Amino acid sequence: MENRFLDQAYKANHSIWNYVLGIILVVIGALTFSLPYNLVIANKITEGTADASRVEDINYLYTLLDSNTSLFYMMLPFVGAMITLFIIIKKIHKQSWTSLTTSRVKIDYKRVFFSFFFWASITLLLFFIGYIISPEQVVWNFDAKKFSILFLLSIVLIPIQTSLEEYVFRGYLMQGLGVSSKTKWVPLLVTSVVFGLLHYANPEVKELGYGIMVFYIGTGLLLGIMTLMDEGIELSLGFHAANNLITALLVTADWTAFQTAAIFKDISSPSLMTELVAMFFLYPLLLFVYAKKYKWNAWKEKLI
Repeated sequence: MENRFLDQAYKANHSIWNYVLGIILVVIGALTFSLPYNLVIANKITEGTADASRVEDINYLYTLLDSNTSLFYMMLPFVGAMITLFIIIKKIHKQSWTSLTTSRVKIDYKRVFFSFFFWASITLLLFFIGYIISPEQVVWNFDAKKFSILFLLSIVLIPIQTSLEEYVFRGYLMQGLGVSSKTKWVPLLVTSVVFGLLHYANPEVKELGYGIMVFYIGTGLLLGIMTLMDEGIELSLGFHAANNLITALLVTADWTAFQTAAIFKDISSPSLMTELVAMFFLYPLLLFVYAKKYKWNAWKEKLI
């Protein structure tokens, strides 16, 4: 059985070298848009207000700039990468944005919004259950002025960040690896592992240990399965946006990649339990619901 989503690449200029060039250009686009942040930090080092030996530590960087400014600069590379990817798809691959997104005639935004609100609802429900059971683990962190700025930044920039990751991993790379390897399991596994490994520099790894990498790779695997079974990235777009938006707006902590002016602050000791519960219980539940709603079948053929 063919996979209509992976086969979308055959409608474009699908030479493997085009994909190699495309990834290089996306990285360059991201690096170019990271220059403002680097210049700000360089200026602080010159002024003597920043320690050059510590600027690789993301937790230290949060002490140099307020959280909203930091978030803005952190998101800029994703904006640059997204603009670059769009140009690459149009100019190098001669491919439509729709065919990079889905095997359907047009992008199914109902799928995006269903996935977004379904995962957001689960996340909010679990947070408030945890808050009722152990209220001492979180504190009220709400600052109206800071939060309003955070909200505006988040609803604009975080969907760009999450969409860029989905378009690169579940769209661009998955289609490219699919046509070059002529398999489904290679793009599924490779994109999942690479997606997970790119989170290696996150401060969560330092706090929770290398076990968190299993969760990151497992999340990549979940999103890849969604894409292949549903033959489009609409569901993964919604899931990823909900996950990161809730993380940014609802609860923050001093040891996470997103340290924001969120409503609550987690002051509990870092633990892998939340991630393990999500991976081994919630992710299968998510796939079960989607499979029933969208009538997925032929799992083996579509994934392997």
